[in-house]
Amino acid sequence: MTPQSTFMILAPIVPTREKELRALLASMNEGIGRVNPTNKLIPFASFDNLHFARLLILDDKTTVDISAYGLKAKPYPLYLAFLGDIDGEEDRFLLGLERRASDGLRKLFSCCKDFYPDTNLITWMRKHRAPSIANYVNSRGRTVRRIHQEAKLYEAIQKCLENDPSLRNSPPREIHAKLVQLLYNEIASVRLTLFAENTPTFWRVRNLLHLVCIPLLVLILLPLLILFLPLYIRLLRKLEKTDPEICFPVDQAYTEMLSNGEDYDVTNQFSAMGSLKPGLVRLLTTIGVLSTVDYAARHITRPGWLGRIRTIHFARWVFLDGMKRMIFCSNYDGSVESYMDDFINRTGFGLNASFSNGIGYPRTNWLFLDGCANERKYKEYLRRHTLPTQVWYKAYPGLTAVDLERHERIRKGLETEYLSDQELAEWLALL
Repeated sequence: MTPQSTFMILAPIVPTREKELRALLASMNEGIGRVNPTNKLIPFASFDNLHFARLLILDDKTTVDISAYGLKAKPYPLYLAFLGDIDGEEDRFLLGLERRASDGLRKLFSCCKDFYPDTNLITWMRKHRAPSIANYVNSRGRTVRRIHQEAKLYEAIQKCLENDPSLRNSPPREIHAKLVQLLYNEIASVRLTLFAENTPTFWRVRNLLHLVCIPLLVLILLPLLILFLPLYIRLLRKLEKTDPEICFPVDQAYTEMLSNGEDYDVTNQFSAMGSLKPGLVRLLTTIGVLSTVDYAARHITRPGWLGRIRTIHFARWVFLDGMKRMIFCSNYDGSVESYMDDFINRTGFGLNASFSNGIGYPRTNWLFLDGCANERKYKEYLRRHTLPTQVWYKAYPGLTAVDLERHERIRKGLETEYLSDQELAEWLALL
Protein backbone atom coordinates (compact mmCIF):
# COMPACT_ATOMS: atom_id res chain seq x y z
CA MET A 1 0.00 0.00 0.00
CA THR A 2 1.40 3.36 -1.02
CA PRO A 3 0.11 5.94 1.50
CA GLN A 4 -1.09 9.37 0.45
CA SER A 5 0.25 12.73 1.60
CA THR A 6 -0.31 16.39 0.84
CA PHE A 7 1.63 19.49 0.00
CA MET A 8 0.80 23.18 0.26
CA ILE A 9 3.05 26.03 -0.79
CA LEU A 10 1.93 29.43 0.47
CA ALA A 11 3.60 32.74 -0.36
CA PRO A 12 2.58 36.43 -0.22
CA ILE A 13 2.08 38.06 -3.62
CA VAL A 14 3.92 41.18 -4.70
CA PRO A 15 1.00 43.68 -5.02
CA THR A 16 2.23 45.11 -8.33
CA ARG A 17 2.40 41.59 -9.83
CA GLU A 18 -1.12 40.43 -8.94
CA LYS A 19 -2.58 41.18 -12.38
CA GLU A 20 0.27 39.33 -14.08
CA LEU A 21 -0.18 36.35 -11.77
CA ARG A 22 -3.90 36.14 -12.48
CA ALA A 23 -3.16 36.15 -16.21
CA LEU A 24 -0.64 33.32 -15.79
CA LEU A 25 -3.14 31.25 -13.81
CA ALA A 26 -5.85 31.87 -16.41
CA SER A 27 -3.47 30.65 -19.14
CA MET A 28 -3.43 27.22 -17.47
CA ASN A 29 -7.13 26.75 -18.18
CA GLU A 30 -9.09 25.84 -21.30
CA GLY A 31 -11.95 27.93 -19.90
CA ILE A 32 -13.31 29.06 -16.54
CA GLY A 33 -13.24 26.08 -14.20
CA ARG A 34 -11.67 23.79 -16.83
CA VAL A 35 -7.93 23.20 -16.53
CA ASN A 36 -5.70 22.18 -19.41
CA PRO A 37 -4.04 19.09 -17.83
CA THR A 38 -1.05 19.42 -20.15
CA ASN A 39 -0.62 23.20 -19.81
CA LYS A 40 2.91 24.54 -20.27
CA LEU A 41 3.36 25.98 -16.78
CA ILE A 42 2.55 22.86 -14.73
CA PRO A 43 1.68 19.81 -16.89
CA PHE A 44 -0.37 18.07 -14.19
CA ALA A 45 -1.14 15.01 -16.32
CA SER A 46 2.56 14.10 -16.48
CA PHE A 47 2.55 13.27 -12.76
CA ASP A 48 1.22 9.74 -12.27
CA ASN A 49 1.07 10.19 -8.47
CA LEU A 50 -0.97 13.43 -8.34
CA HIS A 51 -4.67 13.01 -7.43
CA PHE A 52 -5.80 16.64 -7.13
CA ALA A 53 -4.07 20.01 -7.39
CA ARG A 54 -5.18 23.61 -7.22
CA LEU A 55 -3.73 27.08 -7.38
CA LEU A 56 -5.68 29.95 -5.90
CA ILE A 57 -5.21 33.47 -4.67
CA LEU A 58 -6.21 33.82 -1.02
CA ASP A 59 -8.18 37.05 -1.05
CA ASP A 60 -10.16 36.97 2.18
CA LYS A 61 -13.03 39.48 2.01
CA THR A 62 -14.07 38.85 5.64
CA THR A 63 -11.07 40.21 7.56
CA VAL A 64 -13.14 43.22 8.66
CA ASP A 65 -15.38 40.88 10.68
CA ILE A 66 -12.88 41.09 13.55
CA SER A 67 -14.24 44.59 14.20
CA ALA A 68 -17.31 42.92 15.73
CA TYR A 69 -15.03 42.21 18.72
CA GLY A 70 -13.80 45.80 18.89
CA LEU A 71 -10.50 44.88 17.25
CA LYS A 72 -8.90 46.51 14.24
CA ALA A 73 -8.61 44.45 11.06
CA LYS A 74 -5.06 43.56 10.07
CA PRO A 75 -3.88 44.27 6.52
CA TYR A 76 -3.05 40.69 5.53
CA PRO A 77 -1.29 40.24 2.19
CA LEU A 78 -2.77 38.32 -0.73
CA TYR A 79 -1.30 34.83 -0.86
CA LEU A 80 -0.70 32.41 -3.69
CA ALA A 81 -1.51 28.89 -2.56
CA PHE A 82 -0.42 25.82 -4.54
CA LEU A 83 -1.63 22.58 -3.00
CA GLY A 84 -2.26 18.99 -3.93
CA ASP A 85 -2.91 15.43 -2.82
CA ILE A 86 -0.33 12.87 -3.83
CA ASP A 87 0.84 9.27 -3.54
CA GLY A 88 4.05 8.89 -1.58
CA GLU A 89 6.16 11.47 0.21
CA GLU A 90 5.93 15.24 -0.20
CA ASP A 91 9.67 15.83 -0.63
CA ARG A 92 9.93 13.33 -3.45
CA PHE A 93 6.99 14.96 -5.25
CA LEU A 94 8.52 18.43 -4.89
CA LEU A 95 11.71 17.13 -6.50
CA GLY A 96 9.62 15.83 -9.39
CA LEU A 97 7.93 19.22 -9.68
CA GLU A 98 11.30 20.91 -9.89
CA ARG A 99 12.45 18.55 -12.65
CA ARG A 100 9.33 18.73 -14.84
CA ALA A 101 7.89 22.19 -14.23
CA SER A 102 10.79 24.38 -13.12
CA ASP A 103 10.26 27.11 -15.72
CA GLY A 104 6.52 27.33 -15.13
CA LEU A 105 6.88 27.38 -11.36
CA ARG A 106 9.50 30.12 -11.60
CA LYS A 107 7.13 32.26 -13.66
CA LEU A 108 4.37 31.82 -11.10
CA PHE A 109 6.52 32.23 -7.98
CA SER A 110 8.33 35.26 -9.43
CA CYS A 111 5.09 37.12 -8.64
CA CYS A 112 5.64 36.33 -4.94
CA LYS A 113 7.80 38.07 -2.38
CA ASP A 114 11.40 36.92 -1.81
CA PHE A 115 11.58 34.91 -5.05
CA TYR A 116 14.36 36.00 -7.41
CA PRO A 117 15.86 34.67 -10.69
CA ASP A 118 18.67 32.90 -8.82
CA THR A 119 16.44 31.50 -6.05
CA ASN A 120 16.81 27.76 -5.40
CA LEU A 121 13.34 26.47 -6.25
CA ILE A 122 13.33 23.43 -3.97
CA THR A 123 14.66 25.38 -0.99
CA TRP A 124 12.09 28.12 -1.55
CA MET A 125 9.16 25.69 -1.81
CA ARG A 126 10.23 23.91 1.36
CA LYS A 127 10.54 27.24 3.16
CA HIS A 128 6.99 28.17 2.16
CA ARG A 129 5.30 24.90 3.04
CA ALA A 130 2.08 25.21 5.03
CA PRO A 131 1.33 21.95 6.89
CA SER A 132 -2.22 20.97 7.73
CA ILE A 133 -3.46 20.46 11.27
CA ALA A 134 -6.03 17.96 10.05
CA ASN A 135 -6.15 15.89 6.90
CA TYR A 136 -8.66 13.44 5.42
CA VAL A 137 -7.99 10.81 2.75
CA ASN A 138 -10.94 8.87 1.34
CA SER A 139 -9.02 5.60 1.13
CA ARG A 140 -5.36 5.31 2.07
CA GLY A 141 -3.41 3.16 -0.35
CA ARG A 142 -5.67 3.84 -3.34
CA THR A 143 -3.11 5.32 -5.70
CA VAL A 144 -3.71 7.20 -8.95
CA ARG A 145 -2.19 4.30 -10.87
CA ARG A 146 -4.48 1.82 -9.14
CA ILE A 147 -7.55 3.99 -9.78
CA HIS A 148 -6.81 4.04 -13.51
CA GLN A 149 -6.11 0.30 -13.56
CA GLU A 150 -9.37 -0.58 -11.83
CA ALA A 151 -11.36 1.80 -14.04
CA LYS A 152 -9.86 0.11 -17.10
CA LEU A 153 -10.77 -3.30 -15.68
CA TYR A 154 -14.35 -2.14 -15.08
CA GLU A 155 -14.59 -0.91 -18.67
CA ALA A 156 -13.33 -4.27 -19.94
CA ILE A 157 -15.96 -6.11 -17.86
CA GLN A 158 -18.76 -3.87 -19.11
CA LYS A 159 -17.62 -4.38 -22.70
CA CYS A 160 -17.58 -8.15 -22.16
CA LEU A 161 -21.13 -8.09 -20.78
CA GLU A 162 -22.32 -5.94 -23.69
CA ASN A 163 -20.77 -8.29 -26.25
CA ASP A 164 -22.29 -11.34 -24.57
CA PRO A 165 -25.73 -10.35 -23.15
CA SER A 166 -26.52 -13.97 -22.28
CA LEU A 167 -23.71 -13.97 -19.74
CA ARG A 168 -25.79 -11.92 -17.30
CA ASN A 169 -28.35 -14.76 -17.18
CA SER A 170 -25.74 -17.43 -16.46
CA PRO A 171 -25.30 -18.97 -13.00
CA PRO A 172 -23.42 -16.64 -10.63
CA ARG A 173 -20.31 -18.82 -10.34
CA GLU A 174 -20.10 -19.17 -14.09
CA ILE A 175 -20.23 -15.38 -14.48
CA HIS A 176 -17.49 -15.01 -11.90
CA ALA A 177 -15.32 -17.69 -13.55
CA LYS A 178 -15.66 -16.14 -17.02
CA LEU A 179 -14.80 -12.68 -15.74
CA VAL A 180 -11.79 -14.07 -13.86
CA GLN A 181 -10.66 -15.57 -17.17
CA LEU A 182 -11.25 -12.18 -18.80
CA LEU A 183 -8.96 -10.62 -16.20
CA TYR A 184 -6.22 -13.15 -16.96
CA ASN A 185 -6.63 -12.60 -20.71
CA GLU A 186 -6.41 -8.82 -20.36
CA ILE A 187 -3.24 -9.13 -18.31
CA ALA A 188 -1.70 -11.72 -20.67
CA SER A 189 -2.37 -9.50 -23.70
CA VAL A 190 -0.84 -6.49 -21.89
CA ARG A 191 -4.08 -4.56 -22.37
CA LEU A 192 -4.29 -4.36 -18.59
CA THR A 193 -1.57 -4.19 -15.98
CA LEU A 194 -2.28 -4.60 -12.28
CA PHE A 195 0.59 -3.63 -9.99
CA ALA A 196 0.93 -4.58 -6.35
CA GLU A 197 1.38 -1.65 -3.98
CA ASN A 198 3.91 -1.94 -1.16
CA THR A 199 3.75 0.00 2.08
CA PRO A 200 7.12 1.53 3.09
CA THR A 201 8.35 0.22 6.43
CA PHE A 202 9.10 3.70 7.74
CA TRP A 203 5.48 4.74 7.07
CA ARG A 204 4.17 1.72 9.00
CA VAL A 205 6.40 2.59 11.94
CA ARG A 206 5.47 6.28 11.83
CA ASN A 207 1.77 5.48 11.61
CA LEU A 208 2.01 3.03 14.52
CA LEU A 209 3.78 5.63 16.65
CA HIS A 210 1.06 8.16 15.82
CA LEU A 211 -1.64 5.59 16.69
CA VAL A 212 -0.10 4.86 20.10
CA CYS A 213 1.53 8.13 21.16
CA ILE A 214 -1.44 10.48 20.75
CA PRO A 215 -3.75 8.53 23.12
CA LEU A 216 -0.80 8.09 25.50
CA LEU A 217 -0.24 11.85 25.56
CA VAL A 218 -3.93 12.44 26.23
CA LEU A 219 -3.81 9.87 29.04
CA ILE A 220 -0.83 11.64 30.64
CA LEU A 221 -2.58 15.01 30.42
CA LEU A 222 -5.97 13.65 31.51
CA PRO A 223 -5.75 14.74 35.20
CA LEU A 224 -4.93 18.28 34.09
CA LEU A 225 -7.70 18.24 31.48
CA ILE A 226 -10.25 17.07 34.05
CA LEU A 227 -9.10 19.76 36.49
CA PHE A 228 -9.63 22.58 33.98
CA LEU A 229 -12.69 21.13 32.24
CA PRO A 230 -15.32 22.93 34.41
CA LEU A 231 -13.58 26.29 33.88
CA TYR A 232 -13.26 25.63 30.16
CA ILE A 233 -16.96 24.75 29.81
CA ARG A 234 -17.96 27.86 31.74
CA LEU A 235 -15.82 30.13 29.56
CA LEU A 236 -16.97 28.46 26.34
CA ARG A 237 -20.64 28.81 27.26
CA LYS A 238 -20.14 32.47 28.06
CA LEU A 239 -18.55 33.02 24.63
CA GLU A 240 -21.27 31.06 22.85
CA LYS A 241 -23.97 33.27 24.32
CA THR A 242 -22.27 36.51 23.28
CA ASP A 243 -20.36 35.79 20.06
CA PRO A 244 -21.75 37.85 17.14
CA GLU A 245 -23.27 36.14 14.12
CA ILE A 246 -22.29 37.49 10.70
CA CYS A 247 -24.47 35.63 8.23
CA PHE A 248 -25.85 38.18 5.81
CA PRO A 249 -26.28 37.28 2.09
CA VAL A 250 -23.33 37.76 -0.22
CA ASP A 251 -23.46 39.87 -3.34
CA GLN A 252 -25.26 38.02 -6.14
CA ALA A 253 -22.43 38.76 -8.57
CA TYR A 254 -19.97 37.03 -6.22
CA THR A 255 -22.21 33.97 -5.97
CA GLU A 256 -22.48 33.77 -9.75
CA MET A 257 -18.72 34.12 -10.10
CA LEU A 258 -18.21 31.17 -7.74
CA SER A 259 -20.83 29.13 -9.60
CA ASN A 260 -19.08 29.73 -12.92
CA GLY A 261 -16.16 27.63 -11.69
CA GLU A 262 -18.27 24.69 -10.50
CA ASP A 263 -20.02 21.62 -11.94
CA TYR A 264 -17.81 20.89 -14.95
CA ASP A 265 -17.26 17.38 -13.61
CA VAL A 266 -18.97 15.01 -11.19
CA THR A 267 -16.42 16.28 -8.65
CA ASN A 268 -15.92 19.87 -7.48
CA GLN A 269 -13.39 21.77 -5.42
CA PHE A 270 -14.16 23.83 -2.34
CA SER A 271 -11.98 26.42 -0.58
CA ALA A 272 -13.09 28.56 2.35
CA MET A 273 -11.12 30.73 4.73
CA GLY A 274 -11.71 33.14 7.58
CA SER A 275 -10.44 34.48 10.89
CA LEU A 276 -10.63 32.60 14.18
CA LYS A 277 -12.54 34.13 17.05
CA PRO A 278 -10.10 35.92 19.37
CA GLY A 279 -8.97 34.40 22.63
CA LEU A 280 -7.16 31.36 23.98
CA VAL A 281 -10.35 29.34 24.58
CA ARG A 282 -11.32 29.40 20.91
CA LEU A 283 -7.78 28.64 19.76
CA LEU A 284 -7.41 25.65 22.10
CA THR A 285 -10.85 24.41 21.08
CA THR A 286 -9.89 24.57 17.40
CA ILE A 287 -6.62 22.73 18.00
CA GLY A 288 -8.32 20.06 20.11
CA VAL A 289 -11.21 19.46 17.71
CA LEU A 290 -9.09 19.35 14.55
CA SER A 291 -6.43 17.16 16.16
CA THR A 292 -9.23 14.74 17.03
CA VAL A 293 -10.57 14.90 13.46
CA ASP A 294 -7.11 14.17 12.09
CA TYR A 295 -6.58 11.20 14.43
CA ALA A 296 -10.03 9.74 13.77
CA ALA A 297 -9.70 10.10 10.00
CA ARG A 298 -6.34 8.37 10.11
CA HIS A 299 -7.05 5.52 12.50
CA ILE A 300 -10.73 5.16 13.40
CA THR A 301 -13.22 6.03 10.66
CA ARG A 302 -13.91 3.44 8.04
CA PRO A 303 -12.23 4.02 4.65
CA GLY A 304 -14.32 6.15 2.33
CA TRP A 305 -16.31 7.89 5.06
CA LEU A 306 -15.84 11.25 6.77
CA GLY A 307 -18.41 10.86 9.50
CA ARG A 308 -21.47 9.75 7.49
CA ILE A 309 -20.32 11.42 4.27
CA ARG A 310 -19.03 9.33 1.35
CA THR A 311 -18.58 12.01 -1.28
CA ILE A 312 -15.28 13.58 -0.16
CA HIS A 313 -12.02 12.48 -1.82
CA PHE A 314 -9.56 14.63 0.16
CA ALA A 315 -9.89 17.44 2.70
CA ARG A 316 -7.57 19.52 4.87
CA TRP A 317 -7.57 22.29 7.48
CA VAL A 318 -4.57 24.65 7.57
CA PHE A 319 -3.72 27.46 10.03
CA LEU A 320 -2.57 30.75 8.52
CA ASP A 321 -0.91 33.90 9.88
CA GLY A 322 0.21 32.61 13.25
CA MET A 323 -3.06 30.73 13.88
CA LYS A 324 -5.12 33.87 13.40
CA ARG A 325 -6.84 32.55 10.28
CA MET A 326 -7.63 29.19 8.73
CA ILE A 327 -8.36 27.72 5.31
CA PHE A 328 -10.35 24.57 4.59
CA CYS A 329 -9.97 22.84 1.21
CA SER A 330 -11.74 19.76 -0.09
CA ASN A 331 -12.52 17.80 -3.25
CA TYR A 332 -16.04 16.39 -3.24
CA ASP A 333 -18.66 14.80 -5.51
CA GLY A 334 -21.86 16.59 -6.44
CA SER A 335 -22.95 20.21 -6.33
CA VAL A 336 -22.00 22.71 -3.66
CA GLU A 337 -25.62 22.75 -2.50
CA SER A 338 -25.69 18.98 -1.97
CA TYR A 339 -22.28 19.24 -0.30
CA MET A 340 -23.55 21.76 2.26
CA ASP A 341 -26.70 19.70 2.82
CA ASP A 342 -24.63 16.56 3.46
CA PHE A 343 -22.67 18.29 6.19
CA ILE A 344 -25.77 19.78 7.80
CA ASN A 345 -27.86 16.61 7.72
CA ARG A 346 -25.23 13.91 8.22
CA THR A 347 -22.58 15.39 10.48
CA GLY A 348 -23.89 18.69 11.82
CA PHE A 349 -22.32 18.18 15.25
CA GLY A 350 -18.88 17.73 13.69
CA LEU A 351 -19.42 20.72 11.45
CA ASN A 352 -20.27 22.89 14.45
CA ALA A 353 -17.26 21.68 16.43
CA SER A 354 -14.89 22.29 13.50
CA PHE A 355 -16.14 25.64 12.21
CA SER A 356 -17.92 27.37 15.10
CA ASN A 357 -14.61 28.88 16.21
CA GLY A 358 -14.62 31.03 13.09
CA ILE A 359 -15.80 34.64 13.42
CA GLY A 360 -19.46 35.07 12.49
CA TYR A 361 -20.50 31.40 12.56
CA PRO A 362 -24.15 30.81 13.56
CA ARG A 363 -24.33 30.56 17.34
CA THR A 364 -23.81 27.09 18.84
CA ASN A 365 -24.77 25.55 22.18
CA TRP A 366 -22.36 23.27 24.03
CA LEU A 367 -20.10 23.39 20.95
CA PHE A 368 -22.00 20.67 19.05
CA LEU A 369 -25.62 21.85 19.04
CA ASP A 370 -27.58 24.42 16.97
CA GLY A 371 -25.16 26.36 14.72
CA CYS A 372 -25.59 24.89 11.23
CA ALA A 373 -29.08 23.67 12.19
CA ASN A 374 -30.12 27.13 11.05
CA GLU A 375 -29.61 26.23 7.40
CA ARG A 376 -30.08 29.70 5.95
CA LYS A 377 -27.58 31.35 8.29
CA TYR A 378 -25.02 28.58 7.81
CA LYS A 379 -25.20 28.69 4.00
CA GLU A 380 -24.93 32.47 3.95
CA TYR A 381 -21.95 32.28 6.31
CA LEU A 382 -20.21 29.63 4.22
CA ARG A 383 -20.76 31.43 0.92
CA ARG A 384 -19.23 34.60 2.38
CA HIS A 385 -16.08 32.67 3.20
CA THR A 386 -15.83 30.65 -0.02
CA LEU A 387 -12.94 31.51 -2.33
CA PRO A 388 -12.79 31.08 -6.10
CA THR A 389 -10.13 28.62 -7.26
CA GLN A 390 -8.23 29.84 -10.29
CA VAL A 391 -6.78 26.45 -11.34
CA TRP A 392 -8.07 23.01 -10.33
CA TYR A 393 -6.94 19.58 -11.55
CA LYS A 394 -8.34 16.10 -11.05
CA ALA A 395 -6.47 13.02 -12.30
CA TYR A 396 -9.56 10.88 -12.96
CA PRO A 397 -12.42 13.03 -14.27
CA GLY A 398 -15.86 11.46 -14.41
CA LEU A 399 -15.26 9.11 -11.48
CA THR A 400 -16.87 9.62 -8.08
CA ALA A 401 -15.64 8.31 -4.74
CA VAL A 402 -18.41 5.69 -4.89
CA ASP A 403 -17.18 4.63 -8.35
CA LEU A 404 -13.66 4.17 -7.01
CA GLU A 405 -14.89 2.01 -4.14
CA ARG A 406 -17.02 -0.12 -6.49
CA HIS A 407 -14.12 -0.66 -8.90
CA GLU A 408 -11.88 -1.70 -6.01
CA ARG A 409 -14.42 -4.22 -4.73
CA ILE A 410 -14.87 -5.66 -8.21
CA ARG A 411 -11.14 -6.17 -8.58
CA LYS A 412 -10.85 -7.80 -5.16
CA GLY A 413 -13.73 -10.11 -6.04
CA LEU A 414 -11.93 -11.27 -9.18
CA GLU A 415 -8.71 -11.84 -7.25
CA THR A 416 -10.47 -13.92 -4.56
CA GLU A 417 -10.38 -17.66 -5.26
CA TYR A 418 -13.60 -18.49 -3.46
CA LEU A 419 -16.64 -16.36 -2.61
CA SER A 420 -19.55 -17.58 -0.49
CA ASP A 421 -23.02 -17.41 -2.03
CA GLN A 422 -23.74 -14.20 -0.10
CA GLU A 423 -20.42 -12.64 -1.11
CA LEU A 424 -20.96 -13.67 -4.72
CA ALA A 425 -24.43 -12.10 -4.81
CA GLU A 426 -23.08 -8.84 -3.35
CA TRP A 427 -20.20 -8.86 -5.85
CA LEU A 428 -22.47 -9.40 -8.84
CA ALA A 429 -24.64 -6.47 -7.70
CA LEU A 430 -21.60 -4.24 -8.26
CA LEU A 431 -21.66 -5.00 -11.99
